[in-house]
Amino acid sequence: MLDTETTGLFPGGHDRIAEIAIVRMNRHGEVLDRWETLINPQRDVGKQSLHGIQSRDLLGAPTFSDLSEELQWRLSGTVLVAHNLFFDARFLEAEFRRAGMPVPGHFLEQGLCTMRMSHQYLHGAGRSLQDCCDSFGIELVSAHSAAGDAATTAVLLSRYMELDEQNPEWDLRLDRAARSAWVQDSPSGRIVPVRRTAASAQPNGHFLDRLATRLPQFAGTEAQDDYLAILDRALMDRYLSAHEEQQLIRLAAELGLDRAGALELHELYFQQLVRAAWADGKLTEDDFADLATVAALLGLAEERLGNALTPPADFAPHTRAAEPLDGRIAPGSLVVLTGDMSRARAHIEAELRAAGYLPHKAITKKVSLLVAADPDSLSGKARKARDYGIPVVSEDYLWSTLFA
Repeated sequence: MLDTETTGLFPGGHDRIAEIAIVRMNRHGEVLDRWETLINPQRDVGKQSLHGIQSRDLLGAPTFSDLSEELQWRLSGTVLVAHNLFFDARFLEAEFRRAGMPVPGHFLEQGLCTMRMSHQYLHGAGRSLQDCCDSFGIELVSAHSAAGDAATTAVLLSRYMELDEQNPEWDLRLDRAARSAWVQDSPSGRIVPVRRTAASAQPNGHFLDRLATRLPQFAGTEAQDDYLAILDRALMDRYLSAHEEQQLIRLAAELGLDRAGALELHELYFQQLVRAAWADGKLTEDDFADLATVAALLGLAEERLGNALTPPADFAPHTRAAEPLDGRIAPGSLVVLTGDMSRARAHIEAELRAAGYLPHKAITKKVSLLVAADPDSLSGKARKARDYGIPVVSEDYLWSTLFA
């Protein structure tokens, strides 16, 4: 698992990697080792409000060129995994080329993206790491730090593998990666990692960061999904520099999107933000002010912003009342458990199977019921269930109704 924090959004030019973290995990989801370091990007650190890295922390940090030999050794023979792999892989490729040590093309091409995998395993989930984690009740610690995001992505991937244990693709990818390792020996000199200070460990939250966790799953092409994911990052601080505008245009062209296609995505993105802002059934003055800023950055007509003052005609609050339970749910329904129950989780899951139900590990739109040790829980799973209108019940429901 890999994550990078960067000085900007577009590699190959002025923007560089400022932090990197690697978490190595085996086929069974066990973490084998963790490694992280700040990297001196040899330029200003960029938008500190997004990644929380302070310039003074980078003064003694190694450059990417200093680290390139060790990084190749750590990555060789592994399957590259990242949340929004498109972003991290482009930066890795650019940095290794700049250092005169390009990685083999197959390494980047055969990587796995946990963001894209959500379409397969988390029906209804959005792009963000937080949204995917909420489906499993995974706690996202130190978001927007390389170490925090890499560790969380490792947990997310392990949950995907648990949902699809018999899929031979996991072993095939690992075997292929091992056979195509391009570095065999550890580097002669090891670089001492440099880590963040405690003061810079957690960057500030943002309006778009909050809304991004509520954006619906996007059903477009991979190129469109990649473009929107970069747009998420570009707009996070509600500022779009002239450089970023030019690079977004260049990115759209690289992805095969013409100007009309990019503008159409801007319209769609704004409409999704409006829906997310209305999720709780109201639009505050601060919400509207932020939407106005985003609309201006995206170059949208004023009438689009005016339309945001009222919820869309076909819109229902994203967080809606759970459908009432009328006795038992239908046999074959997916049931998710969360929290510490009075009996072992394995025992309850066995009881569910015996009664004709299907225990499931993640909240998706296909789940019929969430059984919680605390039905008033504010956990990610419970929040996600309420967003989808899935009933959240106590353990008593199992014994008094479902198994009665």
